[in-house]
Amino acid sequence: MGRGKDEIAARVARDIVLAHPQGSYVNLGIGQPTLVSDHLPEGSGVVLHTENGMLNMGPAAVGDAIDPDLTNAGKVPVTEPPGAAYFHQADSFAMMRGGHLDVCVLGAFQVSASGDLANWHTGAADAIPAVGGAMDLAVGAKSVYVMMTLFTKDGTPKLVPECTYPLTGVGCVNRIYTDLATFEITSGGVLVLDTFGPTHDDLARRLDVPLKRVPAGQRSLR
Repeated sequence: MGRGKDEIAARVARDIVLAHPQGSYVNLGIGQPTLVSDHLPEGSGVVLHTENGMLNMGPAAVGDAIDPDLTNAGKVPVTEPPGAAYFHQADSFAMMRGGHLDVCVLGAFQVSASGDLANWHTGAADAIPAVGGAMDLAVGAKSVYVMMTLFTKDGTPKLVPECTYPLTGVGCVNRIYTDLATFEITSGGVLVLDTFGPTHDDLARRLDVPLKRVPAGQRSLR
């Protein structure tokens, strides 16, 4: 039940193209978010940025197109569309910290109802911290989208009233894309844009976060 990783990535890609004009700069975080590059239509005008110093990154490379020296920040081989550019990693982080990115897509361990993000450490004694550039992206990008499963393997919600894991950013998340539903963080609460499998009421029973419905007749995308 619910959507697979590629289906979530396709939904994120669609929303980026619909909500942002051509020429938008977008960073895809390590892990699931990198799949979004495979679902951006050719000619979309979206310019993908990588932490390790590349603009206009293409989809993942396969077969003979794989170049071990051409990878994204997650070390996944990628393609090089016409117009791609390379620069020092320090310049890449300057773009992130300087507010030059329109969107970033990140994974998460937890997101709170007010948009707080926890995605670098679970707090467990044996866990390996992995913040990378997430803190810079969370505060530097104009919009922050999160891709994650809605529940952990043991059924614990990852959309929570307050994060219990160490925070990456405060009040920074705009949208949450999960296997079971898409949510938008608003000043009036958590809005359910759509569901995949469970109903709105099913989710309301499993989550400790009050959920709001999209008003009748109103489009879910802005």
